[in-house]
Amino acid sequence: MAQNSPLILRLLASSVTVAARAGKIIKDVMSRGELGIVEKGKNDLQTEADRSAQRCIIASLSHQFPDLTIIGEEEPSHFEVPSDWLMTDFDPEVLSKKCPEEFLTVSEKDIVVWVDPLDGTSEYTQGLLDHVTVLVGVSVGGKAVGGVIHQPYYNYQTKSDTNGRTLWGLVGLGTGGFSPECPPYGKFIVTTTRSHSDGIVQKALDAFRPDEILKVGGAGHKVMLLLEGKAHAYIFASKGCKKWDTCAPEAILTAWGGKLTDIHGNSYDYDKEVEFPNKQGVFATAKGLDHKTLLKVIPQEVLNALP
Repeated sequence: MAQNSPLILRLLASSVTVAARAGKIIKDVMSRGELGIVEKGKNDLQTEADRSAQRCIIASLSHQFPDLTIIGEEEPSHFEVPSDWLMTDFDPEVLSKKCPEEFLTVSEKDIVVWVDPLDGTSEYTQGLLDHVTVLVGVSVGGKAVGGVIHQPYYNYQTKSDTNGRTLWGLVGLGTGGFSPECPPYGKFIVTTTRSHSDGIVQKALDAFRPDEILKVGGAGHKVMLLLEGKAHAYIFASKGCKKWDTCAPEAILTAWGGKLTDIHGNSYDYDKEVEFPNKQGVFATAKGLDHKTLLKVIPQEVLNALP
């Protein structure tokens, strides 16, 4: 069945199983208690879980799709991966779907995959495990069109044997793995960074006069709050995010009917030649909100700070 399916569905179906396997690796590293923390820069950590999860994801996807361009957050590794890290299964739910016509003839050379093997590393090291996600984003023609977010510690505080959960989405097809909800009426809730704030970030937040601000780690986690109906907007007026942070979340959010751009309202380009940093910040809104109108609330001073 898998080989008869269009490439984009096979890639997405493979990414679902691969992300879940990477999530298990992340949990195994934590269980052993040897995190192997390396400081890459200010507020930028890497652990053995980051490195191992990326090796699993890239080795598995490269084995299945040898002509793919895959860009990961961590440095490439030339180590052999254990055989049980090499995933060849496909998620049957994804394969059962009808592929949007626009992706039927897409080839491996048209695709760039963006991988954040452990989004929320700082929170991982601090024990804020529900913030942690595995992100696999799929872009075609520079646009984020498909994505997988795996949350390895979903419900971990109430279920000791949880395998986590995996959300996926494809533009033109929809989403799976969860039941999205719209945020509540009568109030305005925003989510933003918990560890990379500054004066400009705060000015952007203040302009919206939100009823509540949810400060959490990880771009994947923040967008999940929009998908779950827990927040209306994700506002981050800073250069801190990278393409591997936003590709998968943007694709799933778009597939549901939400939107993610920079703070000027421009879409990010996910082609293989682009710079990795999202230098104009992140502004995302849940389904049902007027993204363009809300963008006008952002003060000119903030826009000038991220030209």
